[in-house]
Amino acid sequence: MSGGITIEFEELAKRFDMRVVFRSVSGRVGPGEVLAITGPNGSGKSTLVTILCGLVRATRGTVRYRAGSDGEIPRESWRDHLGIVAPAMSLYEELDALENLRFFALVRGVRDAEKRCRASLERVGLDPERKTQVRGFSTGMHQRLKIAQAILHDPEVLFLDEPGANLDPAGQGWLEELVGGQRRAGKTIVLATNDLREMEWGTSRVALSG
Repeated sequence: MSGGITIEFEELAKRFDMRVVFRSVSGRVGPGEVLAITGPNGSGKSTLVTILCGLVRATRGTVRYRAGSDGEIPRESWRDHLGIVAPAMSLYEELDALENLRFFALVRGVRDAEKRCRASLERVGLDPERKTQVRGFSTGMHQRLKIAQAILHDPEVLFLDEPGANLDPAGQGWLEELVGGQRRAGKTIVLATNDLREMEWGTSRVALSG
């Protein structure tokens, strides 16, 4: 991908039946940048994330992905460029960590899958040789595995919805290093958070009022 990916969004609004979640939200985020989406619980942070990654359509407004000098990326191809960490993400509880990643690698058609799966687990501090089923993991280990899944295919865009949830202080420090490394690698990062420390990682911010 030439020059990384820039996401631009204009005048986004979302409503469910009669309830307005947010209105007139605009912004942009490009390679090496972090867009921090902040706001109280119920303000629509997760909803905005799902709209920006193409899982949900806005009631009004536009979202565009631009790939450097290659021009606009069609919506149906967005998924190919994304990694997503979100509370609603499901893991296969009856599988161990490596088996989970092997499955996701198969679904995505990841090359050098075995090598990438092991490297992703090691990168988040999980032992690829550990055979414990995911149902026996702590909440922090669950979160680390979700992050390993998100970065498995080395995506150009990384969506992080409350990524520090359930991580201990050591895990929070590791997460900050990961985000910094992604920025230096020219990745585009969208971060939804209420954590004051995580907010500081943002190079720009969208504040939702609820």
